[in-house]
Amino acid sequence: MHTKNKIRFQQKMLNPIFFKLFLILKLPLAFFAGVKLKSLNDTHSTIQLKYNCLNKNPFKSIYFAALSMAGELASGILAASFTYKNSPRISMLVIAVKIEFSKKAVGVINFTCNQGKEIQDCINKSIITKEGQCINIITTATDQEGDIVAIFNIRWSFKSK
Repeated sequence: MHTKNKIRFQQKMLNPIFFKLFLILKLPLAFFAGVKLKSLNDTHSTIQLKYNCLNKNPFKSIYFAALSMAGELASGILAASFTYKNSPRISMLVIAVKIEFSKKAVGVINFTCNQGKEIQDCINKSIITKEGQCINIITTATDQEGDIVAIFNIRWSFKSK
């Protein structure tokens, strides 16, 4: 893992203008849904999504697909910071998703993933073994009161090329 590349990626993504450009080019639905990156470092990431007219459902809450997109992005952007311009190149792929919704998502929802160390270890193992490695990554979505809205269990696969 090249620390310079990881830091460069994290700094770029934390720039709101660059992050919006990234979303427009790579994840346009996330851009239109209103996804924002609130924090990104070696250990965790937080994505924010606010209820609005473009991500709502008929029940006056955030549509589950928009919640799922933000939940996946919280783990994906953390993993991407470890794979950015890496040599050897690392492919990453979602291979399973399990979501438990526990509360209506209204207002501002924060999606936090705290498994940076485990993700980095999994990627390093893929590089060492030259075999694909899988890891279950948890993202927790909470509302403004701190109540859990949903828990995302996303199984990622990493493979050194």
